Amino acid sequence: MTDRPIKVAVNGALGRMGQTVLGAVEADPVTIAVGGADSAASADTVGVPGGNPVPLAPTLAELLSKVDADVVVDFSNGAGAVEAMAAATGAGVRVVSGSTGVQSGELERFGAIAAEKDIGIISASNFALGAVLMMYLAEVAGSHFAYADLIESHHEAKIDSPSGTALSIAEAARSGRDTDFTYNEPETVTLDEVRGGLMGGVNVHSARMPGRMARHELVFGTSGQTLSIIHDTINRDCYMPGVLVAVKRVMSLTGLMIGLDQVLGLRDPAKP
Repeated sequence: MTDRPIKVAVNGALGRMGQTVLGAVEADPVTIAVGGADSAASADTVGVPGGNPVPLAPTLAELLSKVDADVVVDFSNGAGAVEAMAAATGAGVRVVSGSTGVQSGELERFGAIAAEKDIGIISASNFALGAVLMMYLAEVAGSHFAYADLIESHHEAKIDSPSGTALSIAEAARSGRDTDFTYNEPETVTLDEVRGGLMGGVNVHSARMPGRMARHELVFGTSGQTLSIIHDTINRDCYMPGVLVAVKRVMSLTGLMIGLDQVLGLRDPAKP
């Protein structure tokens, strides 16, 4: 870390997440937005919520040839993230990526390139601090309870059920145990699949409706007591504290770090 602001470029700057990242970066006293890249770019600048417009280019490689950046923040997709990592590491710029779908082999390849250049890459599938802490707490609590149900609800336009976060929470709850959770099998089923899906003994239930962005509720049960862990996502701002923590951490990182739990110090980097 230096005394000067960390200069951040955003890949996917015209999207809703890109705009949210630009605004969060500009609002933080330690960071400053210096540019954006987006394949849909039709102008030379992009507006920054709460700040002045910054240079915009259709590709990240073109942008990095014009602006001096310390970190690229990428929220695109698997292919976009690979292109972003290639352009950024080629320019000696660090990367914080929330894109999913990047193969582990590709991450390791770019991690090796980053290590050679003494720069860092952080890749995380979820930047919501509460969701990451929920997975950590689920793993801690999982070995102490016999039963577990997970109820997740999202907006009506979500295309997958259950959510990827729900599956990660269920996996975390099961990971601290030697055996699956005890599973209640009703004697009479009056409505098919009413008990939801099953993962490691965790019953997973999905709800989809307008008015909800994302909610995950994990309920553990054992004799005479239950424990509930709930995380609500209200809007995209929930990801920004995690993104900013990662932007600051990547400045002192060499090589690859996967998962916000590692960034927060919740998991030993030496353990899988």
